[in-house]
Amino acid sequence: MGLIELIVSVCALWHLDPCPDQHLRFASSMSLRQRVMAAPPYLAQWLNEHPQWLAVRWRCAHPGSGEEI
Repeated sequence: MGLIELIVSVCALWHLDPCPDQHLRFASSMSLRQRVMAAPPYLAQWLNEHPQWLAVRWRCAHPGSGEEI
């Protein structure tokens, strides 16, 4: 089992530019593609905890590898 980062580009509801990335790390045996497909419940939880943000894009990567999906 390795670490996978869910990288979420979020925008503030009161100002849509710039939109910084938030990096959420998970221990997972899933592939990057599987993690991207499984991301919506984790995104919903994070957005529920951070109501001032709007997720506009997400992708997954192995931390430090530069490989993203």
